[in-house]
Amino acid sequence: MRLAYQFAMENDNIRSDAIEATEFPEWTSKYRVHAVPKTIINESYSIEGSMSEERFLDEILRAIQPPHTPEGDDAGTR
Repeated sequence: MRLAYQFAMENDNIRSDAIEATEFPEWTSKYRVHAVPKTIINESYSIEGSMSEERFLDEILRAIQPPHTPEGDDAGTR
């Protein structure tokens, strides 16, 4: 959780909140919390467990990347 707070302090586009899983069982169920810490990004991507700052950043960047389109798919250029 400390890393999430540090990232939020460095970037105004990041918000970080901590929730005690045992106090909010409905959220624990909604977000399928089975291990802590669990980081939820944009309600759709999650990271479980502790990790280095570099790996945490890699996971955040992966979470916010637009979906990949297969090579040769030129539907977006029409």
